[in-house]
Amino acid sequence: MAETHLYLTELVGMVVFDLRGRRVGRIQDAALVPMADSARVDQYLIGGGGWSWMAFRHYQVKSVSLRGIELGDETLTPYHADADGYTLRLVRDLLDQQIIDAQGRKVVRVTDVTFHVRDGRELHVMEVDIGLRSVIRRLLQGIPPRWVRKLQGPISVNSIPWTLTNILEPDPQRRLRLNITTKLLEQMHPADLADIVEELSPDNREAIIEAMDSEHAAETLAEVEPEIQASILESLEAERAAEILEEMPADAAADVLAEMEEAASAEIMQEMAAEDKTEVAELLEFAEDTAGGMMTTEYLSVPETATVTGALAAMRELDYLPEAANSVFLVDSSGRPTAWIPAARMLLADPNAILRDLPIEEARPVSVDTPERRVTELFDKYNLLALPVADSDGAMAGVITASRVIAGLRRR
Repeated sequence: MAETHLYLTELVGMVVFDLRGRRVGRIQDAALVPMADSARVDQYLIGGGGWSWMAFRHYQVKSVSLRGIELGDETLTPYHADADGYTLRLVRDLLDQQIIDAQGRKVVRVTDVTFHVRDGRELHVMEVDIGLRSVIRRLLQGIPPRWVRKLQGPISVNSIPWTLTNILEPDPQRRLRLNITTKLLEQMHPADLADIVEELSPDNREAIIEAMDSEHAAETLAEVEPEIQASILESLEAERAAEILEEMPADAAADVLAEMEEAASAEIMQEMAAEDKTEVAELLEFAEDTAGGMMTTEYLSVPETATVTGALAAMRELDYLPEAANSVFLVDSSGRPTAWIPAARMLLADPNAILRDLPIEEARPVSVDTPERRVTELFDKYNLLALPVADSDGAMAGVITASRVIAGLRRR
């Protein structure tokens, strides 16, 4: 009976027969050419060791079964190292390697690969195997496959669909040639992706962040531990690192730069847009454990004499809503914060109402040099979502968000 599926552990060592049924050799590896087809085995390699690699293509195969591979065209060609940039060799590049399971949001190690056998002659990668069944197949490699299949029968399958995996490849040119994208990763929540990034080696961390667009890279880095953030950005070209930092809130960018070597930090800031650089530089002047070092300069403030309609219009004019936008701060004619109002409350108010005449909350600003411990106490005491920070003249300088306070507590 024709096989419907085959395992890489069964393919490796499989005998190859020519047109007259004579043995040509045994399979040592198989390769995909992802730019042509992301799942179909394109080439089969025989030889190795003291012999040079020889290969045949998928269209030369007449049949594939547990008995072996029969060729319809027995012409073998040398396998050139030049082709490695465009081929993913399953034994060398995938077996025992770490990959990302985008569905399970974790890093896994490949112990086997399952192929779907199409038309009795083409192999298409169907799943990556990571469970006990695949371990057993590895340990019993060399024993007749049908016996091994019976032994593994009672054990549950633990595998990942090939379409839901992301291969780790540090070389940017090879990533491009192998058609490795980060689309699956960019669909994940940044916090989940950050957990994955922290598990990877430095080279693979850099590769993942380098391959992502700047916005997704920034969102992911914002969730990564500070020392790892700094390590990743220091490994990138200064221009690329600057692009990512420009997508981050100014306070988060300042925190990362503060963790970096001074020379690397200065080089990256040189590549940043003037407005972003100025904003970040101002924040870097404050100690990390003070209100100034904790605050973000991205918030929404309006004159206390503004109407609800005016405040909502100001909110709509923002390029994006900052994290602190759930609170709208009211400032007097000198720019001093006097009160704040939940944004949701404005939606229910008369559009022509003056903000200061609505039920509002006292601002309770802190100075830029207020210690982090005092800031934490205020958030706890008043159950705050955001806290305004004032400069030496009392004018509003920034806002501290609850998430920033929580992040500080986590680091303790």
